[in-house]
Amino acid sequence: MSGATAPIAGRYRVEGRLGVGGMSTVMLAFDERLERYVALKLLAEHLADDPTFVSRFRREALAAARLIHPNIVQVYDFGLDRSISQHFIVMEHVAGRSCAELLRERGHLDVGQTVEIVSQACRGLDYAHRNGVVHRDVKPGNLLVSDAGTTKLADFGIARATNQSSITQVGSVLGTAAYLAPEQARGEVAGPRADLYSLGVVTYQLLSGRLPYEAGSLSELALKQQRELPTPLRQLNPEVPRELAQAIELAISIDPEERPGDAVELGELLRDGARGISPYEEAAPPPAATARTRALTPRADPTAATRIVAAPRRTAATPRQVPAGRPPLADPPTPVPGYGRSGPARWREEPTARGGRAWPWTVAILLGLIVVIAVVVVILASSRHGVVVHYQQIVAHDAQSAIAKLKAVIAHYTGG
Repeated sequence: MSGATAPIAGRYRVEGRLGVGGMSTVMLAFDERLERYVALKLLAEHLADDPTFVSRFRREALAAARLIHPNIVQVYDFGLDRSISQHFIVMEHVAGRSCAELLRERGHLDVGQTVEIVSQACRGLDYAHRNGVVHRDVKPGNLLVSDAGTTKLADFGIARATNQSSITQVGSVLGTAAYLAPEQARGEVAGPRADLYSLGVVTYQLLSGRLPYEAGSLSELALKQQRELPTPLRQLNPEVPRELAQAIELAISIDPEERPGDAVELGELLRDGARGISPYEEAAPPPAATARTRALTPRADPTAATRIVAAPRRTAATPRQVPAGRPPLADPPTPVPGYGRSGPARWREEPTARGGRAWPWTVAILLGLIVVIAVVVVILASSRHGVVVHYQQIVAHDAQSAIAKLKAVIAHYTGG
């Protein structure tokens, strides 16, 4: 084509093809002005002929160009080469492969790589959502993994422009119908949680090599989503932890309210699931002595500064409810009656107003004292000296006093 011999817009020299899709062809090009390689997306003719799409595309491309994040493909430029009537987008060139290519090469990915790829995508989505941009076309072909292992989301804003135009959806939306959230398939407005659903479908596919719902049209997809449950992920890949499968089930819930609240939470649930932490189980309470922070002092250097390690940012205050239609989970262990966080209840319930269990020791001490006094009395009884007689009277008086005190103590502690 003419673009192969003349630079697009007078500056982008096309050097090869990177990919072909229903909406565009992506070319590797060299920016002769800034002297760098870029990905040049040439829009399909049926899009360029629709004035509504072109108008919306310009606004959406501007919004996407403002998203500057390590996990989002940067949009550099867009426009129209009037000499060939070609609309184009200039984007950051990511040296690597898309998740669609990885699936074609390997069939499916392992748990560790999948969670790492999707967790990075969650960070990009969260940034976009916080800036008011919803992707609406999250799919393996739009998740690019660089040679350095960085995941980048591509094509922000293009799906929105397509959805709002008057062009036929054949070839542009139907090609990715399997990744559409139920509300999108019904023609409703798609919000951030629609992106979470799509990313959940991508995660399911990366781990199993299959889609949760296979459909050839939007109407067929909508029916299957309402009437069928996806094949359990662990049935397709037994290496997937049960807890990770549960997190993915939440992401692809039919009801948007059952999905994670935002992309950050989805990333946390996936990472926790890979470590065996279920999204339905309550997080363990922190130790009482270190409710929010704990100080760690290095043993090797007693003079080193103390480090403060903060508690995790997110803790589940209450267990998440199992969505309707999901398989029931095992009940949590039943607590032993009478036991709580501070030990057995039977020790906490004993009365302490009267001194608790200390009174037997008091009685024993007084009895010992009486025995000593009695021995002294016997010794002194054998003497007839005047002074001794005087002491006999004193000791006798003290013995009587000690006995009276002993009776009082016993009566006090026994309620007698």
